[in-house]
Amino acid sequence: MKYYVLIIGFFCCSFAVRSQSFNNFPVQTQKPPLHGKHWMAITGKPLAATAGAMIFSKGGNAIDASCAMLAATCTMWDVLAWGGETQALIYNPKTKKVIAINALGVAPTGATPEFFKGKGMKYPPRYGPLAAVTPGTAGGLMTMLAEYGTLSLKDVLAPAMQLAEGYPIEAQTANSIERGKDEIKKWPYSTKVFLTHPGEKREAPDAGEIFVQKDLLTTLQKLVESEQLALKKGKTRKEAIYAAYERFYKGDIAKEIARGSQEQGGLITEQDLANWKVKIEEPMMTTYRGIEVYKLQQWTQGPAMLQTLNILENFDLKSMGYNSSRYIHTLYQAMNLAFADRDFYYGDPAFGPEEPMKGLLSKDYAKERIKSINWEMNDPKIGPGDPYPFEGKQNPYMDLLKKWGNNQVSLRQSTNPLSEQFLEDFTAGTTSVEATDAEGWVVSITPSGGWVPSCIAGNTGIGMSQRMQSFVLDPGENPFNVVEPGKRPRVTLTPSMALKDGKPFLSFAKQAGDEQDQLLLQFFLNVVEFNMTVQESCEAPSFKTFQMYSSFGDHEKLPGALTLNNDMPPWTRKELSRMGYKLSYEERTSGPINAIYFDWKHGSFWGGSSNQGEDYGLGW
Repeated sequence: MKYYVLIIGFFCCSFAVRSQSFNNFPVQTQKPPLHGKHWMAITGKPLAATAGAMIFSKGGNAIDASCAMLAATCTMWDVLAWGGETQALIYNPKTKKVIAINALGVAPTGATPEFFKGKGMKYPPRYGPLAAVTPGTAGGLMTMLAEYGTLSLKDVLAPAMQLAEGYPIEAQTANSIERGKDEIKKWPYSTKVFLTHPGEKREAPDAGEIFVQKDLLTTLQKLVESEQLALKKGKTRKEAIYAAYERFYKGDIAKEIARGSQEQGGLITEQDLANWKVKIEEPMMTTYRGIEVYKLQQWTQGPAMLQTLNILENFDLKSMGYNSSRYIHTLYQAMNLAFADRDFYYGDPAFGPEEPMKGLLSKDYAKERIKSINWEMNDPKIGPGDPYPFEGKQNPYMDLLKKWGNNQVSLRQSTNPLSEQFLEDFTAGTTSVEATDAEGWVVSITPSGGWVPSCIAGNTGIGMSQRMQSFVLDPGENPFNVVEPGKRPRVTLTPSMALKDGKPFLSFAKQAGDEQDQLLLQFFLNVVEFNMTVQESCEAPSFKTFQMYSSFGDHEKLPGALTLNNDMPPWTRKELSRMGYKLSYEERTSGPINAIYFDWKHGSFWGGSSNQGEDYGLGW
């Protein structure tokens, strides 16, 4: 076999790339690739990956294992909690179709632009009960398990319940609690759970301390009790799991969530919880060089990656050289166009008017958008296009679109580039879960919400979501994403899946807010265009753009801001600076991305996880 090495223009050393199936002379990565032929379980916490392995050892399938990992990560806080939201793509080997799971909560009763403006707010708040949409993760987990799993809720929740009984808390989470303790102290139920050393200099748990969550354990026990009682009454496995679902959203758990929210100034009512439903949907899809790439619908930012691929398909990216200044400029400009469309057109499809997704995902629209690219300089004022003609329609928001293009750039630029608060907002929360099995089930989940410092809903132990802040109050910013009771905000959460020749090819996702689709795009191109292995692709240095509006906090943007890897050489820095980019640098810029590659030639799985964060997994 031949061994190919691609010399990268901006590195001081070469970066080897090779086919997934090439097993001789492996390239050294900081984390070893995972291998398996029976199953693979990868997520944001090592203990949670172990939970997935435990479920596989019980004979569960990838759905069962992914639900166990989801439950475990929610119980371990840091970047999500049980009151957050869950978004998933599932490949069903029986139908050979990709299914989308929409378990995002909705704005509660009373959540209107007038309500928030009346409190002097430009957007819903970052933290606290007014930041919360209705909890979706519990319903999403139980729906996936009931519809596509094989084990009981009792089996799948067992690892999470053991964690709730007490687990050695990691330094990352413990320190996050300590940093957020001033916010935590605003909420009595959060104070009770998180601040285990009240009045001491360090009030948060120490790293390695056994962290106990009695209220959450009681809530999980109630779900299992409802399931087991239903089974004793002769209900099927599926019916019994939905009995637990009913208790969460219509029973005593719902009652306490609503009471605890309202006591602390929140808006969530019992009726809001009872009315909410998980949606099983058709995903969005485009093709890139014959590969089918799947994303969730426009209530996420996922279609922006599909739009970007439609643009980039018109270029010979490989000939530009991996991470050359020309390659970076091309991807940056293509993403600018897609993310500008995201910022104006994406929203909850359950609420009118209908988003122009057919036009936005049109290959012809992508070619039209290419005409706006400045190949010599970055364009800081690039705005949304008009996809309506590509649907044979007229744009109902042309007046807003013209004003958006003329005014918005100057209205919401950060005055403190790459400040700590800006970066915290831009990369807020989230983890990812990837799983597959020998039967052919594939799962990609990007759950989030309820991250520290979370406001806990009464005595449930459940941290509420902070996703309300992703809404806007002014239709001039995005007429499709204005807050309204019962409406889902347009979120950053974006699991990914790709099929090749009708079979699973890649399953991949990452954490970190608005970074997600831009880094997932680069990961995908690393595999498809530069022939990297999945682990190499997860660790390969990516670049980051901030030329889209943050979905959090003050919804700011930084036109031209570009974060590169520290190893970028001076000549490439100089060229990108000449093109108008404002450069910053990080030691690691790869993720964290978690991914599975399907090696059909050998009948095995390759698992990858970035060298940036606590993410990792297990395979067998």
